[in-house]
Amino acid sequence: MYMKRILLTLMVVVAGLSTIAPDASAQTDNRNTGTGRRQQLMSQWHKDMAEFRARSAENHQLAKLADSLASVQARAALRNQDFVLEADNVQFRNGQTVMVNSNTNFISVKGNRAVVQISPSNFASGPNGVGGVTVDGTISGLEVKTDSKGRTTLSMSVMGIGINAQIEIYLFPDSNQASATIYPNFNSNTIWIQGSVVPYENANVFEGSSL
Repeated sequence: MYMKRILLTLMVVVAGLSTIAPDASAQTDNRNTGTGRRQQLMSQWHKDMAEFRARSAENHQLAKLADSLASVQARAALRNQDFVLEADNVQFRNGQTVMVNSNTNFISVKGNRAVVQISPSNFASGPNGVGGVTVDGTISGLEVKTDSKGRTTLSMSVMGIGINAQIEIYLFPDSNQASATIYPNFNSNTIWIQGSVVPYENANVFEGSSL
């Protein structure tokens, strides 16, 4: 709204600068009136700009606070083994990257159980009924480390009927944005995903049928 008002004010000022007095007798009065009007408009413009900058700074601070809170929650969720990484893109071994639905593409951890669901298709139901594959297994060797720069890494092994893999999750500093790499132990079909880490209870995902 402030940006629209600022643009409108500038348009009026420009229009005033381009106005030509209709006759010589009224030129002085018009000049004085026009000067006063332009000064008034410029004063309003400066006021609007100051308000715009103040609101922009406030919004920036609120955004930073929200990111910081999301980061703290994500890091705590990793350490508590109670989180979901909701993915918005998946990259396969051949280099193909697919934008995906975070509701059906995720890695979840609840206690000692992990679920990996990759559903890149919006058209075919797939083995899990939601466009891909869902596997779950038991976690072992889970380790979480945070370095001096705030970078947090979680590593774990997951073993189940349909999965035997190493998984590493990298949480970016001051954010809940993360990337994960899934390394199968018996083949080279590595998968990379990116998305956001949220506490398990706050996740908005749909788990399909596991293998």
